Amino acid sequence: MTRLPDAPRHVVPGTAEASAVLRALVRDGWHTREGFALPDPAWDVTGAKLVLYGRVADLDTVQLAVLAAARGAGVVAVADLDGVVGRALLDDLRRLGPVETGGGDTADDPVARLVPEQRALLERLAAGDTIAAAAAAEFLSLRTANRRIAEARALLGVRTTREAVLAYLRQRRPSP
Repeated sequence: MTRLPDAPRHVVPGTAEASAVLRALVRDGWHTREGFALPDPAWDVTGAKLVLYGRVADLDTVQLAVLAAARGAGVVAVADLDGVVGRALLDDLRRLGPVETGGGDTADDPVARLVPEQRALLERLAAGDTIAAAAAAEFLSLRTANRRIAEARALLGVRTTREAVLAYLRQRRPSP
């Protein structure tokens, strides 16, 4: 069985950046459609290689974009990255997986690409918890916790969980 590529998720500050991202995605075989409402009645649209795009200016549109991403569609959203709506969109999309931003901060910073569950697990491991204890504290199954940690190791470019914790501690940004 061939594995489908992960749907792209981009939040960019302007239409010029969105156009550049969309052109690259079309070259890679993705189909684009303006707006975030999915026309397909099937829940999982991963196989369609569909990317929805548009401006996200309110929380209702945030919900539509996140739902589309959860259903397997790619998302290219134009939003104010410093505003409440842009931050809400980024936070919600990052719960689903990595999100690229127009600022380029995720390319050089693998910690920025970690989803909140991965960060929370690494924080607990750094504090001395076992994986089982960290999973229980984060209300995750042990299997899910192990998968999240394996994904974090891959993103951080390390082989062991210990190396992942150390890389995370070295590269993380201080909390605001």
